[in-house]
Amino acid sequence: MTIQWYPGHMAKAKRQFQEKLKLVDVVFELVDARIPYSSRNPDLIGMIGDKPKVAILMKSDLADTKRVNEWLKYYEEQGLFALSINAKQGQGMKEVIKLAKVALKPFFEKRAEKGMKPRAIRAVCVGIPNVGKSTLINRFAGKNIAQTGNRPGVTKAQQWIKYGKELELLDTPGILWPKFEDQEVGKRLAVTGAIKDTLLHLDDIALFGMDYLVRHYPGALANRYKFDQKLETELSLPDLLMEITHLRGFKDDYERASQMLIYELRDGKIGNFTFETPADIPLESDDYEEADH
Repeated sequence: MTIQWYPGHMAKAKRQFQEKLKLVDVVFELVDARIPYSSRNPDLIGMIGDKPKVAILMKSDLADTKRVNEWLKYYEEQGLFALSINAKQGQGMKEVIKLAKVALKPFFEKRAEKGMKPRAIRAVCVGIPNVGKSTLINRFAGKNIAQTGNRPGVTKAQQWIKYGKELELLDTPGILWPKFEDQEVGKRLAVTGAIKDTLLHLDDIALFGMDYLVRHYPGALANRYKFDQKLETELSLPDLLMEITHLRGFKDDYERASQMLIYELRDGKIGNFTFETPADIPLESDDYEEADH
């Protein structure tokens, strides 16, 4: 299974982001708490450069809390500003502002030394498709000012959002990168919904998700679909998918079962999962750390 997707509006969004970057003080880099490494666009890391940055782990309500904490510890050890929030419930919004102020302390101190008046923080919100940018924007705006949807590619334009007198926030469309060097990254992006399902073989993605759950979260599938847990290891993954297909009354329509399983996995109905840990970062992926220093 090879996953590639880089539509024309991605290249345009990337150019717009480069143009707008000079207008802001800080970058809010949104990543999916279920895949913090795989959802971090390597092209953006280089573009952001030395600009102050706050990493925001989105969708923490769908992620494994223990592993989210492992990632926050990792970020702290790398000297990065990071926090996890549940924007859907409005949890952690004030903490975003607080951490941005910490990240920008040297910047505003220099302004004060020059006799410049205090002003709102100017930030840009950036990340991959369907990471939760519009949900965050709407929480800051206090209304549905940005389109949201449980699919990638909903946000197409850029807009400034004001949050009281503390923050001016620029939204941008989700930006993927042209080529996934590591196909495991592509699969993780696919299973969590960052790539349009119409471009994927859903049964392959379902099997990938099932394989990860069987190895790292044994019993999760058995609990959801009401079968004996020993089948998770006794059956091959395709046979296990067929078993779930029959249990759900789909006869032999495993494609329908694949779609159901993927949607339930993304919606948290099977449980809260994180599909990678800091230990999974490839050793040769030095740009993940070096670009931040």
